[in-house]
Amino acid sequence: QVQLVESGGGSVQTGGSLRLSCTASGDTFCIAAMGWYRQAPGRERELVARITSLDVANYSESLKGRFTISRDNAKNTLWLQMNSLKPEDTAVYYCNADRIFLKTCSGPYNYWGQGTQVTVSS
Repeated sequence: QVQLVESGGGSVQTGGSLRLSCTASGDTFCIAAMGWYRQAPGRERELVARITSLDVANYSESLKGRFTISRDNAKNTLWLQMNSLKPEDTAVYYCNADRIFLKTCSGPYNYWGQGTQVTVSS
């Protein structure tokens, strides 16, 4: 089993920056790709960015250039650097991890953190 804990959320002004972190614990060797998702009030949860175990990153097209995802497998940590924040970025941000397909890794196909609130004011 894998546990994910996010931190780094908060309230910033338009144009500000935040760096979110997600620390994984438990059977971290069972983690494949990881990602950040967000959910704003009244909207569906949407992909922000994903990154493979080999550090290949993919971004939501609308966020590419402002957000950067990275990971440190040795520290079992995932980050999301957010720059030039806009009010439309206000949402709860969730950390996600996919389970690797190994017989020694059982449980859900993916794991989710509890979320961290990001609020961008104008």
